Amino acid sequence: MSVTTTERRSMWPAALCWITVMLEGYDLVVLGAVIPTLVSTEYAGINVAGATTIATLSLVGVAIGAAMVGPLTDRFGRRIVLLGSIALFSIFTLLIPMASSVAIFAAFRLIAGLGLGACMPTALTYMSEFLPPASRAKASTWTMTGYHVGAVLTSLLALAVIPNWQPLFYAGGIAGLLILPIMWAKLPESEAFLQAKKTSAAKVPLSMLLKPPYLRATIAVWVGSFMGLLLVYGLNTWLPKIMEGAGYPLDSAITMLLVLNVGAVVGLLLAGWAADRKGIKPVILLWFALSAVLLALLSVKFGNTLLLNLAIFVTGVFVFSGMVLIYAYVTHAYPPAIRGTALGLASAVGRLGAIFGPMVTGALVAAGLGYPWGFYFFAAVAVLGLVAMFTVPRSIAQTTEQDPALTS
Repeated sequence: MSVTTTERRSMWPAALCWITVMLEGYDLVVLGAVIPTLVSTEYAGINVAGATTIATLSLVGVAIGAAMVGPLTDRFGRRIVLLGSIALFSIFTLLIPMASSVAIFAAFRLIAGLGLGACMPTALTYMSEFLPPASRAKASTWTMTGYHVGAVLTSLLALAVIPNWQPLFYAGGIAGLLILPIMWAKLPESEAFLQAKKTSAAKVPLSMLLKPPYLRATIAVWVGSFMGLLLVYGLNTWLPKIMEGAGYPLDSAITMLLVLNVGAVVGLLLAGWAADRKGIKPVILLWFALSAVLLALLSVKFGNTLLLNLAIFVTGVFVFSGMVLIYAYVTHAYPPAIRGTALGLASAVGRLGAIFGPMVTGALVAAGLGYPWGFYFFAAVAVLGLVAMFTVPRSIAQTTEQDPALTS
């Protein structure tokens, strides 16, 4: 096989995993973009409490999907599970505009969340096994830029169509269904998974994650994931409503969501580059520390909109990529036989934070305290994430491959 043909084949998995995460980012952020309109128009009887219920149940589905997907991918493979996950969330995203009540809206989001929760850890596991160990931090952060590109697309489309919110869900669902035939034809199974299935390593029990040498890392990663995803989902779900409550017009508040996620794309590229050179743990600690400072800064009322958007952009650079670096750590630290399970469980525990964050933030908004107390809350969460990741070991002793980025 020629080098050119090999390179061409290698582009498909990377591109398709990136598109998968982009679709997930689009679909998860879309609710935050439409909540102000749903509440102001009281569509299907939705008020702030109803919107909080919908957002919470959506993330419950995501958490369940993330918890279930790890053992499934380690048993049946990355490819088929990824395809099924995309099909599930695409179909139920298309159904959401047909919801006639809060209960039906929430049920559709709950089921779509099962597929959404399964997509990201599966795509990240696949990419971590597709590239060499020394590039895995970059692979994780590069793949996750898709999430925030999807969020940017959501914001741009929302600015174009709001108050007509239904096209946002139609676009996301149709895009997911259209990509499925291409993935079926072009996405091979992970070579690391196929190799692990041929050896006894495939039979490693789940309990191994809670035994030495993995116990310390597992607990730290779970706490860090909880805090990190709390920030990601709390901000993406409620930032427009918080800023609207601070006195900014709705179009400006949605623009801030756009700016936040543009900053996230830049931050992911920067974080991957830094982690592959300086080590994952030091960069995680720096990112969480800067996130805490910047989130606290957003509690201050800016008189200049340009300066405010600049502060939001820089906040996006550090807040979201810190979470992805935790995923990168997991892909470095665990062997292929349990890598999917380890990443899936880290994501699942993180999704509990993703549920808790919007719930608390929604309660603050409902009480009229979204601004500035929402940002105080987010800053405190970033500090807790910093403390958790400070305890993570730089490396984990294991008999399988050892990655240089862990020990640098």
